[in-house]
Formats: sequence, C-alpha cells, structure tokens
Amino acid sequence: MAAGKKDEKSERLPLGELRALSAEALRGKLAEGRRELMDARMRHSVAQLEKTSVLKALRRQVARMLTVLNEKQQRA
Repeated sequence: MAAGKKDEKSERLPLGELRALSAEALRGKLAEGRRELMDARMRHSVAQLEKTSVLKALRRQVARMLTVLNEKQQRA
C-alpha cells in the first residue's frame, strides 16, 4: 500500500511552467510522463493501482506537454 502512494504522487506542472521550459527539457519531461503513464497502466492491469483517476490525470498531462511542444515547433 505504501508503494502505491509513492507512485501516485506525480506532480502536475502548471501550463506556465511548461511553456517556460525549453523544447529539449519539454521532450525529457514528455518521455518521463509517458513512462509514468505506462507504469500506471501496468499497475492498473494487475489491480495494484488504487486510484484510477491517476490514469486520466497522467494522460491529460502528457497531452498538455505535446500541445506545448507542438506550439513551440510551429513557432520555430
């Protein structure tokens, strides 16, 4: 049970902070977010994820990062 609490503490970065990151830093955060999402999906499939709302939050965070990254690429 303690392991589940530790894994579910992924912080949500505000949009302003995401926009302030460089494209490279954003790609790194995106890779980390995708990894967290994959881990959460695996925990959910073996019934170890207590709060399934974490899946939705992680999925939306990844989408936010992709949106900001696409905005940066279009501006460049």
